[in-house]
Amino acid sequence: MERLTLLGLPLDPVDMEGALERIGAFLQGAKTHQVVTLNPEIAVRAQEDEALKRAVLEAELVTPDGVGILWAAKRLLGVELKERVTGVDLTLALFRRFPGLRVYLLGGKPGVAERAAREAERLGARVVGFHHGYFREEVPVVEAIRKAAPDLLLVGMGERQETFIHRHKPHLEARVAMGVGGTLDVLAGEARRPPLWAQRLGLEWLLRVGLDPKRWRRAPRLFRFAYLVLKEKR
Repeated sequence: MERLTLLGLPLDPVDMEGALERIGAFLQGAKTHQVVTLNPEIAVRAQEDEALKRAVLEAELVTPDGVGILWAAKRLLGVELKERVTGVDLTLALFRRFPGLRVYLLGGKPGVAERAAREAERLGARVVGFHHGYFREEVPVVEAIRKAAPDLLLVGMGERQETFIHRHKPHLEARVAMGVGGTLDVLAGEARRPPLWAQRLGLEWLLRVGLDPKRWRRAPRLFRFAYLVLKEKR
C-alpha cells in the first residue's frame, strides 16, 4: 500500500514483516535512512514542534506504533492496519533477522547503553559503540558514531531522539537510524515490558503510564490525540 497521511504526518501501512523487508533494503544502501515508530504522543507533539514534524515528514519509514495509531487509521482513513510495529519489537526482530548486524547504541543514563550492548550481543548483534544520552555537546557524539559507521543506530533519548537523528542525518554514516524510546532500558534490564497479554491487547502504554509516575505528565497527550482524531472526523 502507498504511504498514508494521518493528522498531517506520513504513515507507512506496514506490518512487522513489511518493516523488516524495507529496512533490509535500506541496509544495502549508502545513505542514512531514518525510521520513526509513530505513536500518538509523537503525533501530538509534531502538531506544534516544527523540527519534529520535519523529521517525521522526511523519514524513509514511519511505522504504526500504538493502538491509537491503528484506531486513528481506521477511523479517519478507513484503513485497517495489521499490527503495531513498536521500537522494541522492531529492534528485537532486526537482531533475529540480521545476525551480526553492526549496531551503535545511544541513550539512557550512564551505564545503561553499556549493559544494553551486552544484551544486544547476546541476541546476535555486533555492537560497534555505545554512549549514554546525558550529553550537551553533540558534535563529539556524532563524530564517534560516524567513525563507527554502524549498520543500525538505535537512539533512545525520549523527545530528543527523532530530531537528533534528523539534524545529524548527513553525518552519521549509519545505514539506518531509529528512535527507540525505552528500548535500551529494556535491553539493559532497567525496565521490564508489561505482560504478553497486555502487549497483545495493545495496553502496554496504559500500564507503563499507570505504573510510572514520571510518565503521568505525558498522559494528557493521549487524550489530545483522541480529540484531534475525533475533531478531524467531523
